[in-house]
Amino acid sequence: MSKILTRQQIEQYYDEGFISPVRVISEVEALSIKAELEEVEANFPDEINSESRNNLHLSFAFLDALAHHPIIVDAMEDLIGPDIALWASVMFIKEPASKDYVSWHQDATYMGLNSTNFPTPWIALSPSNKETGCMTMISGSHKSSIQSHEDTFAENNILTRGQVIEDIDESKGVDLILEPGEMSIHHGAIIHGSQPNKSNQRRIGFSLQSYIPPSIQQVVGRNIWTHIRGRKRHDEDGMTLERPKHNMDPITIAQRRVANENLSEILYKGAKTKRNY
Repeated sequence: MSKILTRQQIEQYYDEGFISPVRVISEVEALSIKAELEEVEANFPDEINSESRNNLHLSFAFLDALAHHPIIVDAMEDLIGPDIALWASVMFIKEPASKDYVSWHQDATYMGLNSTNFPTPWIALSPSNKETGCMTMISGSHKSSIQSHEDTFAENNILTRGQVIEDIDESKGVDLILEPGEMSIHHGAIIHGSQPNKSNQRRIGFSLQSYIPPSIQQVVGRNIWTHIRGRKRHDEDGMTLERPKHNMDPITIAQRRVANENLSEILYKGAKTKRNY
């Protein structure tokens, strides 16, 4: 029996490759987290900025709490079972009237895992719609293999390598409209992207990429994980990250550096160049 997701939602995930929307917290709570996020941006600009956006749940306790939120984790258990670890997190911020976009891609392409079958929740901390540049999913595309991606390193493409899949049938695109405090969940192999933010407000999304069962292993780079629920992983080359006791906890700040270096080596393997994120 599922904990959070309905049978219809679970069927949608396996059939279409995504679920949306799912209410996690109230809009008031989401905007409070947004305000706290913008406070730490102002107070710790070297720790959180456009080039320091990965694994912020290790730097800030309020983001760690969101990664462990019972509604999110219960939904993950409905999809992958009770033993859950988090691979990484990414804060995606599009500034007002910016040209930043995300090209068509599949998350699992460069993650160095031995499976593509895992879910990613994306939590909206501000309105995410067509005007602000919401995600668009190519329904059912997770059922095919990983497609060929071309590295472009395009200036306004905020993916690591500016990777892009050409010749997408955009008629199958579904816009994931989210209010603050709602999340979408998407499959590791689904083709998706997002357009620039044309609005006068920031578009902020916290991507928990991704929750992984113990059957999936890291085959590129080290197995470095945040334990979330159930049995802990015991990988030969493994490292279990601790939870920050408070914002800017020096123990997890140091662990974040190790995790991000490992993440960079994984994501940029074989690339001709490397960005700072």
